[in-house]
Amino acid sequence: QVQLVETGGASVQTGGSLKLACVVSGYNHNWRYLAWFRQGPEKEREGVAVSWNNGAKTYGVFVKGRFIISQEIVSGKVTLYLQMNNLTTEDTGIYFCATTQTLSGWVLDRRHYNAWGQGTQVTVSS
Repeated sequence: QVQLVETGGASVQTGGSLKLACVVSGYNHNWRYLAWFRQGPEKEREGVAVSWNNGAKTYGVFVKGRFIISQEIVSGKVTLYLQMNNLTTEDTGIYFCATTQTLSGWVLDRRHYNAWGQGTQVTVSS
């Protein structure tokens, strides 16, 4: 059974940077998509970025080149990262990592993902 644990959330000021991490246990190559989602106050959960196991990456339109998704595999353990730069107050929310084995459709649609972490809070203040 796959488990995901996020860390790295914090409070920062506008223009600052944060790097989130998600440790994925129980991962194998069948889990083809590793993703970051976020949910702002009174907003729906939205896709931030996806790392495909073929090396491709997909970002939400609002990212606008500010975030970088990456993953590291060490001794069979996978860690997913999200480097966030030039943060704005609109980036405030709970950030979740998620994974799925297969999907058909838009890769940033949260409905495709069936394994989630508990989330980490990011707060950006002006």
